[in-house]
Amino acid sequence: MSLTAIYPVIITRDAAATLEATLVSLAAFPEVLVFDNGSTDATETICARFANVRLVKGRFTGFGPTKNSAAALARGDWILSLDADEAPNEALLVSLAGADLSDPDTAYLVERHNLFMGRHVQRGGWGKDWLVRLYHRDRHRFSAAMVHEKIALGPASRTQRLEGALRHQAASSIDQFLHKISRYSELRRGTPGRIHRPCVIMLRAGWAFFRSYALQRGFLEGWRGLVIAVGEFNGCFFRHMKRYVDMRVQAERPRVPGDHTR
Repeated sequence: MSLTAIYPVIITRDAAATLEATLVSLAAFPEVLVFDNGSTDATETICARFANVRLVKGRFTGFGPTKNSAAALARGDWILSLDADEAPNEALLVSLAGADLSDPDTAYLVERHNLFMGRHVQRGGWGKDWLVRLYHRDRHRFSAAMVHEKIALGPASRTQRLEGALRHQAASSIDQFLHKISRYSELRRGTPGRIHRPCVIMLRAGWAFFRSYALQRGFLEGWRGLVIAVGEFNGCFFRHMKRYVDMRVQAERPRVPGDHTR
């Protein structure tokens, strides 16, 4: 088996910093679909440098729905879903080339190596990161989650692990890491969920820090583990606090005649 039956699909927005390395790693595939969601950087210029890249522009509707929209545009059924900051290593490319694609109910798991400022982090919740990334689009699709989307597996689904790994440039700087935390909390702001009081939010955020830094041994990663654990605290805190503040601001609005929004 070769790579000709597998179609990498990537959704992007202002991904110029990492996209070129991703596309270079995919040179052996006959076509790579890049689904761009309004980039204003050099993303389009980078895509134009690669003969096997097809750039399509569309709207971002959350990570899960957008990835499904992008996969539907591929010219084949076996989809290799990647982010613009991920690249398969040589061992994974060999595994992909040898994958048995005769059964559409099989979904292939890939291990992702998460890099924080150039170093592979294996603790603090970032290790043993196995994700379904190769799948048949007629049998599998991503969940509707706005963020932290996953392939939904059905009763007939079978998973199989591939050798090799994806190198994931999770954060090249602390500023980028903070921006990602803020963006993810904003994406989850309007999703259904229980609204907690501030004291409960602090407890949940504290638990997120303790789980990452102590239980998941993030302290063994040095300063990177501490930054990641604090990021877990901030992500949890602002995800829940934004919902709480929205509720409070709505409740504090002065009521005017004919206003039925409360």
